[in-house]
Amino acid sequence: MVTAVGRSCRLPILLRQLWKPCSRQLPPRRQLLTMQLSAEQLAPLRTPEVTQLAEMFGRHGYELRLAGGAVRDMLSGIVPADLDFATPATPDQMKALFAAEQVRLINTKGEKHGTITARVNDAVNMEVTTLRIDVATDGRHAEVQFTTDWQQDAGRRDLTVNAMFLDLNGTVYDYFNGYEDLQHRRIRFVGDPSTRIQEDYLRILRYFRFFGRLSGSADGHEAAALSAVRENAAGLARISGERIWSELKRILAGRYHRELMLTMLDLGVGPHIGLPPDPDTAEFGRICERMEVVQEPQPITLLAGLLRTLEEMMALHQRLKLSAFERDLGLFIVTHREDTPPPHPQPLRPYQQLLADYRASKRVGKLFIVELLRYRGQHQLAAEFDAWEMPRFPVNGATLKEAGVPVGRHMSRVLDRLRQIWIDTDFQPTEQQLKKHVPAVMEELGLTPTSAGKGEGKKGEVNGTDGGGGGEVAS
Repeated sequence: MVTAVGRSCRLPILLRQLWKPCSRQLPPRRQLLTMQLSAEQLAPLRTPEVTQLAEMFGRHGYELRLAGGAVRDMLSGIVPADLDFATPATPDQMKALFAAEQVRLINTKGEKHGTITARVNDAVNMEVTTLRIDVATDGRHAEVQFTTDWQQDAGRRDLTVNAMFLDLNGTVYDYFNGYEDLQHRRIRFVGDPSTRIQEDYLRILRYFRFFGRLSGSADGHEAAALSAVRENAAGLARISGERIWSELKRILAGRYHRELMLTMLDLGVGPHIGLPPDPDTAEFGRICERMEVVQEPQPITLLAGLLRTLEEMMALHQRLKLSAFERDLGLFIVTHREDTPPPHPQPLRPYQQLLADYRASKRVGKLFIVELLRYRGQHQLAAEFDAWEMPRFPVNGATLKEAGVPVGRHMSRVLDRLRQIWIDTDFQPTEQQLKKHVPAVMEELGLTPTSAGKGEGKKGEVNGTDGGGGGEVAS
């Protein structure tokens, strides 16, 4: 929510009770540090659209700087995926600027947060946000006031490594020693950790995500950061499941995910993000070790190790609003992880059977079984199963009707029995070969062939044909 100073008094009474004024005292800092990037380092910014954007702001007398994560990435030698810009110009001033330059604006919803999105060169969307300070917060959203002070805007950001700016001439502006922390691979909050967290409790998970991405060691946490997380963990209950899952997935997919997850659980984060009060940390540790060889493990596969029951899996889903795929994968793993297939000369056979019995999408079922095998640490078997292509079952309802199987629930019983024969004979029998088993299957199930089946059988005998197996079905 973006408002002018004094608007907070208009908030509804119940909402105002959750909001609290933010401290206007800036986080402590050393002297502003600046440095100059080389032309090579600036190369990712030398695009026609960025150049045009900078020239437009310069013509109208407004400063423009790259902000936050993009600066951090460039200083780390990484080409940033997204470019976010900041400026002292207000949204109204930016709209006037772009109107004068005949640049189209899109996605006007961002304006209430101080962000204007322009379609530069009719090719690239560029987001520019007015410098801001937080006036009040409810732990999820901030009521802000626009400012022209770069340091104040930097002071409202979460981590020192995300609080730097870069102008388009290559000068880095570092107000809170973010570059030094980046060099030493330290992850620190800007100013007081509890204050930063209470402004947005999701910053607890952001802290751990960036720790996994940037830290030089799995246990290099500062005591103040961990203490602040412990004191404020309950605040995560205010955050939507979608936002929590977005961060948690990236933690589980990143470096040190085992250590970070166990640290979060030790600090009391678990119950507020959908995990049970007593998660199975021993199983989780074993699964993380088994999955070390997997390049891109499914986050829910790792998380399933903390869950003991299907009820716990569903509780996690209800809290995090998992996708249908993630929910069903978690349920599949929890259901089947303890299954111990009997010894078989073909180790793939039990899993081929499992896939054949899977009633939904075979493609999805195959993915689930591969993840199940990885969960168990059977990586060679997982690779073999992943490479195996299940043949198409050659029999359908029309085939059975032709063979005289009564229409109705009996047909599915016959179909299941023929499918099992097909699986047991290594998926080799053709439609015609399987039809020859129909009489025996029907006799086993106590079924009588329909007249259509008998008629077709007689026709087959008269014609002397063997192709449809009709004579044998009718006999």
